[in-house]
Amino acid sequence: MDKNRRNFLKVAGISTLAGLGAPAIVDRVISGKGEGEVFASGGAAGHHGAEPTEHHGEGNTESHKEEKTGTRYGMVIDTRQFNANPKLGVKCVDACHKMHNVPEFPKGDKNEIKWIWLTNHENAFPEHSQQFKDKDTADNKVLVTCNHCENPPCVRACPTKATFKNKDGIVMMDFHRCIGCRFCMAACPYGARSFNWLEPKTILPTPTNPDYPRRMRGVVEKCNFCADRLALGEKPACVAAAGHSGAMIFGDLNDPNSEIRKVLKENFTIQRKPSLGTNPSVFYIV
Repeated sequence: MDKNRRNFLKVAGISTLAGLGAPAIVDRVISGKGEGEVFASGGAAGHHGAEPTEHHGEGNTESHKEEKTGTRYGMVIDTRQFNANPKLGVKCVDACHKMHNVPEFPKGDKNEIKWIWLTNHENAFPEHSQQFKDKDTADNKVLVTCNHCENPPCVRACPTKATFKNKDGIVMMDFHRCIGCRFCMAACPYGARSFNWLEPKTILPTPTNPDYPRRMRGVVEKCNFCADRLALGEKPACVAAAGHSGAMIFGDLNDPNSEIRKVLKENFTIQRKPSLGTNPSVFYIV
């Protein structure tokens, strides 16, 4: 065992005394920050503060009164389009997983790896009432992925900075820095991270995309908004798979003239678990 891992285990030993508060303690031990600077949501333990707030177009909150600078990529998912064409969701999932060599497991397998997936409405939006659902909501699934939060608890929880937010607002993973502690998974309130319990090359011996690296056993992975494709001027794989259906819109949330901002201005949208204060970058038209 190398020196870095020994040092981490010392910190992890202290952290276990605090249970779910471990990520916050590790953050203070490593960075020397005070208690008041620790992320307020408490990671996986949740947040019991303000009531959920919904997004009713771009002009309804204080945060939109003054435009922010820099790029912050985000996505709008139109559930109406996916309900009208159920096969479209499967097509988007397949495009993402093939692009990133995500190994396939039987549904419900504990080793399952997910970057983008379909789930029931009650799992996607647990803060919303599930009583007397309309037929479309009851019969169809919602496409979900990493929310690339503006205030990501996973980044604060990671002791090695293997998970980080880049200059474009995308929450990224550095597989080489990940030590498999899974603190980021505990901190993520959306279940958007997967752990490689098995050696991926034994499950996917022939990569479908030789240009994207396969992971090793013992690291966490998740959606990265196809940052590699964005660098080439291309859309994320899932958005490209949705084509001209209008089911997925991707763009810069900080650009008031972007297509995504136009869509947000013209449609009622909601976010997943908005009361946690993570400020997700993925919005849903319902």
